Amino acid sequence: MFKVNIKELISLTFTTYTRYKFMSKTVNRPIRVLVAKVGLDGHDRGAKVIATSLRDAGMEVIYTGLRQTPEMVVNAALQEDVDAIGVSILSGAHMTVFPKILEIMKQKQLTNVLLTGGGIIPEADRRKLKELGAGELFAPGTTMHSIVTYITEWVFENRNF
Repeated sequence: MFKVNIKELISLTFTTYTRYKFMSKTVNRPIRVLVAKVGLDGHDRGAKVIATSLRDAGMEVIYTGLRQTPEMVVNAALQEDVDAIGVSILSGAHMTVFPKILEIMKQKQLTNVLLTGGGIIPEADRRKLKELGAGELFAPGTTMHSIVTYITEWVFENRNF
């Protein structure tokens, strides 16, 4: 008997659609994403899962490791010429970390790079951070397809290769 896993079917359809949607764009390199853990937050399993999944989706991923400062994250993003910065934060310091990274990005004229991230961030705080200039901020349980698609679409719409 032939069984179809609906999640796999949706995944395959979604992947095919995403590839078709961006086929007309010419890209001479993979999308580059910096994944960072800022501050004293020592829980990095989620960041490593995200980094691996983005890599599996064909992106080039730079993982900075634990205990980075906002300055270190932005400097690494500049040095690595990334298209997006993804910050994983579980410590509750998101209302300090994201505005500081955005401020440093502005100072260093890194205005065409996406700042996105995720973790334990209340909805009201997510709205406020988006108003300040952060991209989508993902809650626990978000599918990898949603994250990959968001980054891919943002990069193709906002970056010149």
